[in-house]
Amino acid sequence: MFRKRNENYHNRMTKNLITIYEPKSPISEQYRTLRTNLEFTSLGSKLQTLLITSTSMGEGKSTTASNLAVVYSQLGKRVLLVDCDMRRPTIHQIFHIDSRIGLSNVLAKRSTAEAAIQPTQLDNLYVMVAGVVPPNPSELLAAPAFREMLDHLKDDFDIILLDAPPIMQVADSRIIAQEVDGAILVLSCESADRDEVVKARDQLLMTGAKILGIVLNRRENHRHKDSYYYAYK
Repeated sequence: MFRKRNENYHNRMTKNLITIYEPKSPISEQYRTLRTNLEFTSLGSKLQTLLITSTSMGEGKSTTASNLAVVYSQLGKRVLLVDCDMRRPTIHQIFHIDSRIGLSNVLAKRSTAEAAIQPTQLDNLYVMVAGVVPPNPSELLAAPAFREMLDHLKDDFDIILLDAPPIMQVADSRIIAQEVDGAILVLSCESADRDEVVKARDQLLMTGAKILGIVLNRRENHRHKDSYYYAYK
């Protein structure tokens, strides 16, 4: 039973962090392509803080944010991944790290940002988990403390990726979008609704956010029937 649990855990880690455990896979290559496209997109403009969101739950935004953070760190950049989804946090599960102290604690002035940042298995990649689930995530994000924290962290990291809740379900992502240099919308080819995607795009544009692109997730690769790839549009 112990061996089975370990095998299941390794399988979950491999699936979620494929850029670490299967760096030569076609999906890992798509993440590197996404990173390259973002680098070209940002030529002549600042791209230090990046929001990753989706239209609805289960579209793969947290997996996308995590693997994008990995491939940025592999360039030698100092990267921070922040779990801003304080309602349904998942980043601590993906990286298998402590979830007790994180963003909510910092915004509530119960921890410093430095104390809430945790290292990962990669030298250049750090994570701030969501922390204790608060009763008022939107209010915490809208308070000056969030902008102050981001401004402070910009001095220590080359890239800050913010994994945020689905934009059509709560106001959190729209609040965060006002504070970042760009945004990526993650869509599941299996479940995305065209009207909802258009509304999500419009919601981001209303905040003044710069939409850098759309990641198409869970699109079947016909050469490998059971695999999927990520595309940058």
